[in-house]
This record gives sequence, structure tokens and C-alpha cells, in this order.
Amino acid sequence: MFKVNSLVASLALGLASSLAAAPSFAWPDRPIELIVGFAPGGGTDITARTLASYLEKELGGTVMVVNKPGASGAIGLSYVARAKPDGYTLGMTNMPGLLTLPIERNAGFTARDFTYLATLVRDPSAFSVGIDAPYKTMADLIKAAQAKPGEISYGSTGVGTDDHLAMVLFEQTGKADLNHVPFNGAGPLRNAVMGGHTDIGGMNLGEAMPYNGKTIRILGQASEKRSPLAPDVPTFKEQGIDLVFASERGVVAPKALPADVQAKLMDALDKVANDPSFQDQMEKQFTEMDYLPGDKWQARLKDANEQFQALWARQKWVE
Repeated sequence: MFKVNSLVASLALGLASSLAAAPSFAWPDRPIELIVGFAPGGGTDITARTLASYLEKELGGTVMVVNKPGASGAIGLSYVARAKPDGYTLGMTNMPGLLTLPIERNAGFTARDFTYLATLVRDPSAFSVGIDAPYKTMADLIKAAQAKPGEISYGSTGVGTDDHLAMVLFEQTGKADLNHVPFNGAGPLRNAVMGGHTDIGGMNLGEAMPYNGKTIRILGQASEKRSPLAPDVPTFKEQGIDLVFASERGVVAPKALPADVQAKLMDALDKVANDPSFQDQMEKQFTEMDYLPGDKWQARLKDANEQFQALWARQKWVE
């Protein structure tokens, strides 16, 4: 009996020692998905792919960009909102769609369905045309649009996106009315502009700048003043159009994310945003840094949501 008990005790002691020596569970222990609600090739997609490589270094795990295009980005955001809040599903957001899509319709998510981790960059709206288009300035475009109200086609990345709302705000200035044509991402839209299938591309500055003067011509940027990343592109204000608007890109997770995972993700995003190498990559993509941690980002979004609600009350941008 003594020998049996001694054997059991020895086995128990050995098992306890093995368990003590085994590594404890650490997040992440499998790949993380970073969801993009647009087709590959657009600004949100390119920002996400750059971010993923830097997050991998900070988190010590794999971060995969997964495109779920459609419904102006709502398909991707609703997927994130419904995902398990374990840190393995994140969303690359595009504001204003994050706020405007639930205002205009049942988008499958609301702004309350997420844990806000950080916003990283901003990318001013811009109007672009094909390099062979007859329009050299916004004045040329306005003249043509006034002669043919509602006939000049304007492509955007979807109803309720920043590209679409830039057109809505442009039309509110009373300069001209355009014919809205939605696409499922900036990549397909850019191809349509290059091929002359749509007259104007409502792409962000960073999406258009690599092609400016080559296959497309940027007529104006919706910045308060000329972006240092595009000093040769005039602002709308310089051309007599009161329009300042931009896309803001950040990262969210489903609501009820565990506090320790949230803290780890926010710390990683803070380090990425302050990494000179990442900042250099954003500059090369003609995208401006605009980093805010989750709590400060939410405060900005609250103010923005009130403004979009007021805009919707004045003029519904979709019927």
C-alpha cells in the first residue's frame, strides 16, 4: 500500500511540475482577421495591409486581411459586429460610413456594436477625371454640369461613404447636380475613371495621387488647405467651393472585448502609430497620420454623428 501511495504521489507531483513548467495560454495563439468592407486596391484596403504587417510584429502573431466588399462597407462591418469578441476578428473602418450607414438604413450594425481601439489616418476627399477628359479645373467641370444637369456621372465607393457624401455636400453648394454611380471599392472605381466609363471619380486623395498626371487628373482636394502630400493639387476652397471632407480609417473589434485583449491591441496600435517606419509608409501612400486612441476617437465620433444626423435631417442622401 505504501508503495502504491508513493507511486501515486510521485505521479501527481510530476504532473504538477509539468503543468507548472508548461507555458500559460497567451493571446493571440492563432491568426487574427482584419476585415475590410471594400474590394482590394482601395485606400482602406492598402492601409489595412500595411497595418497588418506592423501589427504582426507588435503582437507576435499572424494578421490576415480579409476583404468582404459590398453595401458600401456594411457587409464587412456587420460581420465584425456579429463576430465573437475574442480579439481574433477586427475591422478596418472607414468613417463616415461607420456612422452614416446606420443612419440611412438597417445596415446590420450600429455604432454601439463595437469596441473602439484607435483611429490612425485621414485621407481627404477629391474629385478626379481621366487624363484625356476635357475638364482641367473644377470650373470646367461645373460649367459642363450646369449645361447638362444630372448627366455628368460621378462614381463613388457606395451610398453613404465619404466619396458619396462629398458629392452630396458639393451639390449643396448649388454649383451643379451630378449623376451618382456607386462602385464596390476604389479599385474598380479608379479603373472606370481611367477607362472613361464614369466622368468623375470621387476617390480619396491617397487613392488618386499615385496616378495623378499619368492616367487620371485630380481637379481638387477637399482639404482645409493643400495637403503637404499633394501640394500641387488645389483645394475646393481655392476654387470657390466651400467643401472640406475626408475619410478617417481606424480599427474596431466587437463589443464586450475582454479588457486584457483590448489593452494589448490598443498598446500595439499606439506603438504602430508612433513608429517612424509606419508613418513613412503612410506618407508614401499619400495618407495623413491622424492617430487617436479609442476613448478620444469615440468622443470625436459622437460629435461627427450629431453632424451627420443633422445633415440627414436637412437632406436625405438616399431615398
